[in-house]
Amino acid sequence: MLDDETQLIREAQAGKQQAFAALYDQNQAAVYTYIYYRVNDQETAEDLTAEVFVRMVDKIGRYKPQGKPILAWLYTIARNQLTDHYRQTGKATWMPMDDSLADTCNPAAKTETQLTANCLQTALSHLTDDQQQVIIGKFVEDRSNANVASLLGKTEGSVKSLQHRALAALRRAVEKEGCYDA
Repeated sequence: MLDDETQLIREAQAGKQQAFAALYDQNQAAVYTYIYYRVNDQETAEDLTAEVFVRMVDKIGRYKPQGKPILAWLYTIARNQLTDHYRQTGKATWMPMDDSLADTCNPAAKTETQLTANCLQTALSHLTDDQQQVIIGKFVEDRSNANVASLLGKTEGSVKSLQHRALAALRRAVEKEGCYDA
């Protein structure tokens, strides 16, 4: 896969629009998800995601593949966009989890699911950025340890350890918030 991606990057660096489109298609959903879980609304997430890809187009000439997927670089751009966004708005907020997780036929189940999602979203804010990335990568985006490790520039063993610590910290945060009874 990296060989195909490296070829796409070379073509994008040569100015081929199809290569930019392919890189966008392959990575847009992951970048959007990364941003969506860190901002207060869908429109902001869409705007910031678009800006990430504008920056990719502007800076692709300086990008040098280093054995990691380009998504790792795009996450760095996204993190920088989020930092700029937080500076401008003055705060970091979290978007409630997707309503599609709820059972739409049962209002009680839908309410319970939404309360649980809100609790977990609040608890996530207590984690470090790396811990958040591991939890979102593993459990929201359903990525493998190897893939998360590659994106974060860490070993699989350190991702496993980070996941263990993140889950323990998440449990403590949920208990501290007192918003969920297991």
